[in-house]
Amino acid sequence: MSSTAGLVIPCKAAVSWEAGKPLVMEQVEVAPPQTMEVRIKIKYTSLCHTDLYFWEAKGQAPLFPRIFGHEAAGIVESVGEGVSDLQTGDHVLPVFTGECKECAHCKSEESNMCDLLRINTDRGVMLTDGKSRFSIDGKPINHFLGTSTFSEYTVVHSGCLAKINPLAPLDRVCILSCGISTGLGATLNVAKPKKGSSVAIFGLGAVGLAAAEGARIAGASRIIGIDLNPNRFEEAKKFGVTEFINPKDHDRPVQQVIADMTDGGVDRSVECTGHIEAMVSAFECVHDGWGVAVLVGVPNKDAVFMTKPINLLNERTIKGTFFGNYKPRTDLPSVVEMYMNKKLELEKFITHRVSFSDINRAFELMLRGEGLRCIINMEE
Repeated sequence: MSSTAGLVIPCKAAVSWEAGKPLVMEQVEVAPPQTMEVRIKIKYTSLCHTDLYFWEAKGQAPLFPRIFGHEAAGIVESVGEGVSDLQTGDHVLPVFTGECKECAHCKSEESNMCDLLRINTDRGVMLTDGKSRFSIDGKPINHFLGTSTFSEYTVVHSGCLAKINPLAPLDRVCILSCGISTGLGATLNVAKPKKGSSVAIFGLGAVGLAAAEGARIAGASRIIGIDLNPNRFEEAKKFGVTEFINPKDHDRPVQQVIADMTDGGVDRSVECTGHIEAMVSAFECVHDGWGVAVLVGVPNKDAVFMTKPINLLNERTIKGTFFGNYKPRTDLPSVVEMYMNKKLELEKFITHRVSFSDINRAFELMLRGEGLRCIINMEE
């Protein structure tokens, strides 16, 4: 038992009081975990584009005040009633989606979309009792994605925590709890390129580069990066990208450019932008007979794309993926081991580091499109 178990913990948190305004460092009170919940001490967190999107209130109904953050690593401080697989001192990755291990999705080998703990961007409270575990002067502060890692302590449902190797450096593996695993798994678990194959990656941000990293690990011989920003091309070479296409440089659809470069199309493609045109290109650029396109990027919920049915009838496959098809509790520990065994390289994704007190700088960097991942040290 920890000395603080069962007690309210006062700590620092970066609170977002209104859309698009700098986060404010506040003293918050974090209540003890309730049934099936865990309170963790966050050691490192990073900023993901999803945080930025909802901070700007471009998502669904804005919900403020709120504590953002969902890509992180921490240590269990105490556990609530009913939690049997975690204990004080365990090293964990909190995840924006969960694995209850009881529902049809969790029991299926093919799905990671847990009925109980699936991502919910609208909810600002805990599932157990519909209340927040954060407060300032008795007034509740909303949670975000069930994680709220921009706080020194947070409370998370036990099904949204992956217990990992205690030897893994938390300031690096923290980035595996969202974007990097999403791109990596899209390639390794869904596209599944064979050794020596060709792979096209649409969008060379952090998720796209993680998809490229997956293609590199799988042994793809050609990894073609497609992006409208040529400044990303040099960086992408570190992730195994061998060729680059800027669609602006061509006066015909990029899928035709790719087909001409690859004798009819690539073996696999991974779309990481969420733009409809890129989705169509990603599908239409794969080879007939065996080509597989995987959609990762999230479009507007009302978006529609069109392609000719003959493209499917000619034996092309299109698939979607959520969080790289990784089940958080079951699969993430093995992704951490890929890093520990030097198969997966994480350092190259980390381009900036800031102290917790300087968290707004991480937002500024992302708004300017600088770097890939910025690690926020909670103890500085």
